[in-house]
Amino acid sequence: MARRLSNVASRFMGANGVIGRSVASSVLLRLVENHRQRLGATLSGSDNGSDDFIAPLSRNPLVVVVNQTDSVTLELTRENRVVDVKDSCLGQYIYVHDLPSKFNEDLIKNCHLFTRGTERNMCPYLVNLGLGSGIQNHEMVLLNDSWFSTSQFMLEVIFHNRLKNNYKCLTNDSSLASAIYVPFYAGLDISRRLWGVSTSERDSSALDLVNWLSVRPEWKKMWGRDHFLVTGRISWDFRRQTDNETDWGSKLRFLPESENMSMLSIESSSWNNDIAIPYPTCFHPSKEDQILQWQDKMRRQRRNHLFSFAGAPRPDLQDSIRGKIIDQCLVSGSGCKLLDCNYGATNCDNPVNVMKVFQSSVFCLQPPGDSYTRRSIFDAILAGCIPVFFHPGTAYAQYLWHLPKNYTTYSLYMPVREIKDWKVRIKETLLGISEDRVVELREEVIRLIPRIIYADPISKLESIEDDAFDLSVKGILERIERVRELIREGKDPSIGFSDGDDYKYTFSPYGGELNVTI
Repeated sequence: MARRLSNVASRFMGANGVIGRSVASSVLLRLVENHRQRLGATLSGSDNGSDDFIAPLSRNPLVVVVNQTDSVTLELTRENRVVDVKDSCLGQYIYVHDLPSKFNEDLIKNCHLFTRGTERNMCPYLVNLGLGSGIQNHEMVLLNDSWFSTSQFMLEVIFHNRLKNNYKCLTNDSSLASAIYVPFYAGLDISRRLWGVSTSERDSSALDLVNWLSVRPEWKKMWGRDHFLVTGRISWDFRRQTDNETDWGSKLRFLPESENMSMLSIESSSWNNDIAIPYPTCFHPSKEDQILQWQDKMRRQRRNHLFSFAGAPRPDLQDSIRGKIIDQCLVSGSGCKLLDCNYGATNCDNPVNVMKVFQSSVFCLQPPGDSYTRRSIFDAILAGCIPVFFHPGTAYAQYLWHLPKNYTTYSLYMPVREIKDWKVRIKETLLGISEDRVVELREEVIRLIPRIIYADPISKLESIEDDAFDLSVKGILERIERVRELIREGKDPSIGFSDGDDYKYTFSPYGGELNVTI
């Protein structure tokens, strides 16, 4: 056995006769695994003419010495597999399915079809690996060259490119993977089919996808519960519950195979296998000091407005409180800054305009939009502006991997259950917040900035706190590991995995009264 290890290792020797640890680990793990049953739980060997041998210990782990200066420590796991316990990627390996190009690359090539029926051309947003074009005219509002015209719908492209270019624990060996990524651009796909298209056509890609996945050997390992996908649209776009042609979206997430997968999206549904991660902002730093400089700029920013709102009324939505918010902003004079994002207005398409308003405001109002959430939440945090929420589904029940569980540390909460119950006096309430409390809240908001941004996909922030991508990967790995633990304990992993939670977006878990510390 030792002679065979030596022969295999010699193929990977460099000019100085030293075998790299990563190569040694991979080669030896496979070799030992292949011979595990024949050799038994105790691996041993010696060869008087070789420096390479497997030295047995009293029990696992086993130390494989590949030369006089390097060794690989192996351990027999509870699954009776041999692993390198010093492997820094252990438990973090991700395998990426090589999907047919129609599920991702072809969608990008046909980007002009993304919003069929509208006038917007989405192709420019795909440059720079999905970040969009760089912003040249900062108007002294932005800082350095880390700002791009990023579309929120490009999250799946940004995530995929970051994983391909900058995730150190990718593997081509699916047997080593702790999670399996499915690079299906579900959001871009459904964007082509949302208007004037039959339900069967809207569902066609989803059905093709699960048919492709379900026959793969990787699928049968955990029947898809170690698989995940990412999308830049809200989860509700993939949860059409009937085949009525007038109903919205596709039924991707109600397909039996899809129910076994987890989906990360900009807004989760009330089902447990849909998980929310931050909307992409327009700030994509490539260096740590770009983040630190931006945070320092936000701490020193002069804020002339007590509060602001960037958005438009929603007269077609019966329970929308936006009209009330706009009315109170308008009567507050210089105390409130309104950025009109009404249909036809282009003010909010320019990140310079948005950041200029939020940087000059102490508080940023964040009512629900067309759905519970909005990108403005993360634009506000990025600007060091304290978010004010009116519904728990806008942030508190959503971004559990990225925002503090104790929401009082970084935001204010003014719950409004129904518009007929509106009793909020925004300006008076905000004026009652002590200056010390404002300073505490703002500092926590600024501290959160690294957690809610997606760094440049081709860069790695070594010394800064994890960014939104890192926290998303960490979260999905932990979720899948909990499923494995259930399996090891002999429990049914399907229980609770994709169940609906009728209380997720109710007010009761977050208090029914105004939650403001003065």
